Amino acid sequence: MTHLFLPLVGPAILLLAAFHAARHPGKRPGRVPNLTEMAAFAAFAVAVGVAILLVLKGPGTSPLIGAFGIGLSVRLDVVSAVMLVLVSFIGWIALRFSRTYMDGEDRQGAFSGWMSATLAAVLILVMSGNLVQLFVAWTLTSQSLNRLLLFYPERATAWRAARKKAVVARLSEGALAVAAILLITTAGTTDIESILATAEADWLTMAAALFIAVSAVLASAQFPMHGWLTEVMEAPTPVSALLHAGVINAGGFLLIRFADVMLVAPGVMALLVMLGGFTALFGGLVMLTQPAVKTSLAWSTIAQMAFMVMQCGLALFPLALLHIVAHSLYKAHAFLSSGEAVRNVSAISRPGPIAVPSARNVLYAFAIAIVIYGLVGAVLGFDGKSVQAIALGMILIFGVAYLLAQGFADAAPRALMQRTVVYALVTSVSYFALQVAAKSLAAGSLPATPSPGPLEWALIILALVSFGVIAIAQATFPLWASHPAAAGLRVHLTNGLYANAIFDKLLDGWSKRPAA
Repeated sequence: MTHLFLPLVGPAILLLAAFHAARHPGKRPGRVPNLTEMAAFAAFAVAVGVAILLVLKGPGTSPLIGAFGIGLSVRLDVVSAVMLVLVSFIGWIALRFSRTYMDGEDRQGAFSGWMSATLAAVLILVMSGNLVQLFVAWTLTSQSLNRLLLFYPERATAWRAARKKAVVARLSEGALAVAAILLITTAGTTDIESILATAEADWLTMAAALFIAVSAVLASAQFPMHGWLTEVMEAPTPVSALLHAGVINAGGFLLIRFADVMLVAPGVMALLVMLGGFTALFGGLVMLTQPAVKTSLAWSTIAQMAFMVMQCGLALFPLALLHIVAHSLYKAHAFLSSGEAVRNVSAISRPGPIAVPSARNVLYAFAIAIVIYGLVGAVLGFDGKSVQAIALGMILIFGVAYLLAQGFADAAPRALMQRTVVYALVTSVSYFALQVAAKSLAAGSLPATPSPGPLEWALIILALVSFGVIAIAQATFPLWASHPAAAGLRVHLTNGLYANAIFDKLLDGWSKRPAA
């Protein structure tokens, strides 16, 4: 049992580093940047050790350090181990990057301290063994992140974004508090393992599932409460990396952690599919119209989190966990290298010719992509795959078809066509292989995907049609981009269909900076 307490060592080291940084908050604060980076690396090493112990000794929940269900306890399973390794690794990279990036800033020590504190709060959250600890860590994560978002308090746009984030965070915390009370009332305990093992389809549990979903979608920046995520670019780049690759995953983690509870409420799961699917399409389209690199990445995060929410709504929890890992690693690299990307684009004085696919090329590409997916599935085996997982693969292959369309364009070089065909094969094989790996890894920790009923079938068909139409429209965009309606659509999409402006109006001044 003692190994179950080992995950607490990582946050403890980070909090000690944060305390030391608080005593040296100024410019070039001695060894503070090095110490916080070392603390983050130590937390990562502990997380790796915890994952190894999980393999050797199996999952479990530690005894409670506290009384009356209130205190610290650690839930160690595949979900918590994966999140511990992922978040600690991202945090270490962000702190290592910030040691140079923030060098010479007036409050460099304070920045390092709050980065360490935020990382510690997230680690405590993902290892939570009881509902009280989970709620407290959820709240502390939001509070410490808010200090980072306001690192430059003289910037009015930073205040606007932080205030909007605060409103959404309080709503999310309120929904989570209600869900926790309902689950405690139903199960008679705060222990998460016991709650998941005894989840039944009674009205209290289904109501708890609804409030968990509300809390998760608010934390994941889903439509229409997504605007704050696109406005938090006034914070230093390491904060963006930690937020978009670590903290934003809290909503997805919440849905995955309480998968057994979510499954007793199919109506709530259906709502997640519809909201996640719409937000994914919405965010993906808006992302393509953004001129700024970091803003485009923010919209990409909204779309990716929405796709993950849709996966949870389809009961594909192992794939949602895999999606979190893949997206986090990609997005951390994208934010930390955004400056280099801008320099590289600026260095291109004369872009090369663009091969525009015809409508025939696009249809041919989609047909080839579907055939490739079917052949790979037939070889690797559709047996044992849920209908939801097969449909999700179809949606992913639509993205591959978009690439194929560029390669099949009449003016495209033959080498490009060959590369895109190889990409399609690799993507299809990787999807099936990773799906098998994720399912095997999560066996025993996450529930199996149930067979779809009439409602689920309708949602699957709706998702396939919606993503297919958008993919074809995107691939053929050069053919109709000159139409006057396309210019107007681009303006509306650039402004996010004005949903964020409406949110600002509803807040009625909450997002305005107070007078000095």
